[in-house]
Parts: sequence; structure tokens; C-alpha cells
Amino acid sequence: MNLIDTLNWRYAVKRMTSEKVSDEKVQEILEAINLTATSAGLQPYRVISISNPEIKQKLQAASFNPQISESSHLLIFAAYTHVSQAHIDEYISLVARTRNIPEENLADFKGKLSGFINMPEDFIKTWTAKQTYIALGTGIIAAANLKVDSTPMEGFDNAAFDEILGLKEKGLQSVVALALGYRDEAADVLAYAKKVRIPLEELTITLN
Repeated sequence: MNLIDTLNWRYAVKRMTSEKVSDEKVQEILEAINLTATSAGLQPYRVISISNPEIKQKLQAASFNPQISESSHLLIFAAYTHVSQAHIDEYISLVARTRNIPEENLADFKGKLSGFINMPEDFIKTWTAKQTYIALGTGIIAAANLKVDSTPMEGFDNAAFDEILGLKEKGLQSVVALALGYRDEAADVLAYAKKVRIPLEELTITLN
């Protein structure tokens, strides 16, 4: 199946069955997310993968979506609330090791990153949150490619999620969730509904 067919097959599933997604498929989705395009390569977020039913039930109580507890796996995309110089130092070291180059060769790049993270706190929080949505998009497409259903969700109590998952202590805040599983075609009224999108020529503004 080609990409367009896959994206036509995909939709935001409203109800899920109890069928579990294999560990291999979840791992592949997470690997795809790890390869997401990200500003300067910093990846200022973390992804929490949850399959524990008790934790999902606790999160369900702080959510408006049944997919939270029905999902096989629940991915929480959490953004850093602050990007420190330590983050930059660790990243520069990773680049140097991965590409087998001296860290001093990256001094200019490191200086630019260090200057960027000194922007106002609200700016940094907005930036890190936006970065999670790029990762979310990759996760949705990766899941569809494996014929795993998914539902992206914002409808939850972020503060409650942060407390249940202990995110504040890690310098993180929950931003968006992605439920993974398989559609319940008997219970989901949208399982056979046609996808509704505006015409491509209306969406696209072409400047030649």
C-alpha cells in the first residue's frame, strides 16, 4: 500500500478493541519518532510509552477520551519546560561522538545553541511544545504504515497527567497523547466513514 492509500486508511479511531499491538511494532513506531525532524537536532521532549493497565486507568480519570484506557499502548509526548546549558553540552558531546569529530570543532554551533536557549521562558516552553507535534505526526504516520490504529489527543488534564507520571520532577510537561491499538469496527461509528478533507487546490496556494 502506498503512502496516500495508507493515509486514507488512517483516521482518529474513537473506540478500540482489546487486541494488543506487538512489542516489535511499538518499538518500530518509537524508532520512527526518534528519527523525527527536530530543531537543531535537540529533541527537547521525551516520549512515555505506557502499556500498564493500572496507569492507563489513572490517566483515564483525568481524560475525556475512552481511548486512553482502551489503547494497547499510550504514548505521552512531554516537552521540557526548560532547556539548560547541560542539555546543550550533552548534545554537543553526542554529536561529536556520533560523527567522530572533536568537540572544539563544534564551538560555533554550541555558541548559537547556548544563545538560543537564553530566550524568555515562555518562548522556550512554546518552542518545545511545538517540537512535540512534529514527533506526534511522525508517530501517527509510522503507526499507519504498520496498520496500527492511533488517536492523537489533547483532551486531558495536563496537570493531573504530569503528577501521575512524575513529569515535573523530570523537568517535563505533558503536551499531547497518542493512543495505539486497533479499531473496534462494531463500536466506532466512524470506522466506515469517508474521510472529509477540503479539495487540494483549496488547501494549496501555489506561487510560480
